[in-house]
Amino acid sequence: MARVISCASVLLAALAMLETAPGRATAVVPDYVTRAIADPARPPEQVARDPQRQPGAVLAFAGVRPGDRVADFMSGGAYFTRLFSRIVGSTGHVYAFLPEEQLKNCAPEETAGTRALEHDGRYANVSVMTGPVGRFRPPEPLDLIWTSLSFHDLYDSFMGPADVPRVTQALFDALKPGGELLVIDHVAQAGSEVRDTDTLHRIDPEVIVRRAQAAGFRLEAHSEALRNPHDTHQLRVFDAAVRGQTDQVILKFRKPLAPASAAACNSSRDRHAGTRPAWL
Repeated sequence: MARVISCASVLLAALAMLETAPGRATAVVPDYVTRAIADPARPPEQVARDPQRQPGAVLAFAGVRPGDRVADFMSGGAYFTRLFSRIVGSTGHVYAFLPEEQLKNCAPEETAGTRALEHDGRYANVSVMTGPVGRFRPPEPLDLIWTSLSFHDLYDSFMGPADVPRVTQALFDALKPGGELLVIDHVAQAGSEVRDTDTLHRIDPEVIVRRAQAAGFRLEAHSEALRNPHDTHQLRVFDAAVRGQTDQVILKFRKPLAPASAAACNSSRDRHAGTRPAWL
C-alpha cells in the first residue's frame, strides 16, 4: 500500500526541483538591499558576520521592499532590524519585538543591539516593542514577519516554554492577507521534533511547517542559501566546529488572501511515520 505523503512534503519536494534546485539562478539582489548592507551605520561586528548570514541572498528571497511594514520577531542584536530599516525607508516601518520572557531570563547583552536602536536617531523608522511572547500585537497589519534563529527558543524553558500554537496564531493575525512569515533556524536531526531545542538549540523543520500550517499559513517556498550538508546536526550550535556554519533552513509562509477551506491539507493529520520531505 502506498505511503501517504503530506502536502508539505509534496510542495517542498517540488520546490526543491523547480525553484531552488542546485545549479539554477539565484534571486537577484535588489539595489535597495545592496545599499542597506553597505550602510556605514551598521556595527562592525555585525558586518563581519555577513559572510555567514548571507543577508543579500536571504533578504532577496524574503522579498522585503521599500514601504513595507515589517516585524523582526525576537530581534536580539538587531542584525536584521537595521537592514530592514534601511530597506523599507521613510515610507515603511519596522517593529523590533523583544519578548518579556527573554528580557527577564537572558543576559542583557543578548538584546542590547535592539535596545540601542531606541535612542539612535539614524533608525527613526524602528519601534521597539516588548510584551508576552504570545501577545504579539503590532499597531498595524504587517507585510512581513521575520524570525531568525529563534523559533526553536519558543520550546525552551527560559521562554516558559511558550504556548507555541498561541504564538503562531498571533503571528498569523498580525499579518495582512497575503503577508508573509519567514523563519530561519538551525536544523536538528530528522525526526527529532523538539528534542534538541534546549540542548543543541536546533529544531526539526517539520515542526515549524506543522505549527505554521495549523495557524493557517501556507508554505510557499524555501531557500538553500544557508544549508550546509557537512553539518551532522549532532553538535550544539555554539560548538566551535560548527558555530556560524550550521545547517539552516529558510522557510517562507504566506497568509492566504481568503480563509482556507476545511479540506485544506493538514500535514500533522496525514503524515505516516517515517516519511520525510525530499529537501532534508
